Amino acid sequence: METEQQRDLNAQLIEFEPQHYSLLIEWIDSDELNYLWGGPQFEYPLTVEQLETHYGKQAPTPFLFVVNGEMVGFIELFKVSDCEQRLCRVFIHPTCRGKGYAATMLELAIVKAKMVDEPQTLSLAVFAHNHSAIACYEKLGFKPYETVSGLRYFKGKNWDLIRMSQPL
Repeated sequence: METEQQRDLNAQLIEFEPQHYSLLIEWIDSDELNYLWGGPQFEYPLTVEQLETHYGKQAPTPFLFVVNGEMVGFIELFKVSDCEQRLCRVFIHPTCRGKGYAATMLELAIVKAKMVDEPQTLSLAVFAHNHSAIACYEKLGFKPYETVSGLRYFKGKNWDLIRMSQPL
């Protein structure tokens, strides 16, 4: 179901394909942003080889978020199990933040998640210091269910991870 904002923005998710790798590599332009976006899965600088390896697996399904013909964001759906999908690697280009795009992108991803094997739960993990992302997720109905400390470190500092979910 399309929301009014999605219609007004002409917003959609398109398949993230190998010809888009260079765009994502350009967007992820620092080691901190790389870790914030990809966790320990990717090393900075991000490379085509890392993306090929990651997206050569069957579980992740990546999308680019396009608004009025411009590629402005990225999101990944990950099949955890037959009853759970996870939102991963959520990213809105810095020049496009503050416009409500993240919520629209997430709404579109939630619709896609509901179409895959009829999952019962949609989950995600977010770093505790990413307050704007947490607020966005909560507005869309995600509830925190666990805070994990000591699992993720960036430059020697612990980054707590908040796990959130919502029933579908």
